[in-house]
Amino acid sequence: MTLIRLTLFLTAVLATTHAFAARQATPVAESEVRLALESILDLWRDGNYDALYERTSITGGGSREAFARRLAGASRRPACCWEKMQEVRVMVRGTDSVSVRASFGLEGGPGGTNHVTRAIRLVREDGVWKASRADILALAGEKRATYRYVKQEGNAGP
Repeated sequence: MTLIRLTLFLTAVLATTHAFAARQATPVAESEVRLALESILDLWRDGNYDALYERTSITGGGSREAFARRLAGASRRPACCWEKMQEVRVMVRGTDSVSVRASFGLEGGPGGTNHVTRAIRLVREDGVWKASRADILALAGEKRATYRYVKQEGNAGP
């Protein structure tokens, strides 16, 4: 009887372990994430904003046209080759979510290529790594317009 209970217990443990393993997504490969972000930056550098839009995740509103217009008019764009990303660190947030912290080489500022260190969030959607749209716009030097109400003294009447 003890052997039957032990067999049933082990069968239940193995079935649970197998079900858990089947639910887990493919583990994150840091090299895969790095290459994905490099290709996203290359799309931006080449001005291929439609393809870039498809490689970004929805983080906020905005149409494809508005996204392209904002990047085309941005003050910065990724540098080429080895200056594009340096000192890369991938921090795994989950099976389909990472944060890539790097020193990004950006052209367009005073003095040639400037380096900005920051993190870019990436999520894996349908097997494709996509960068946060807001992070890309922030890297481009784009800031959302903020409006402040300023009370002005006016003619208050007689």
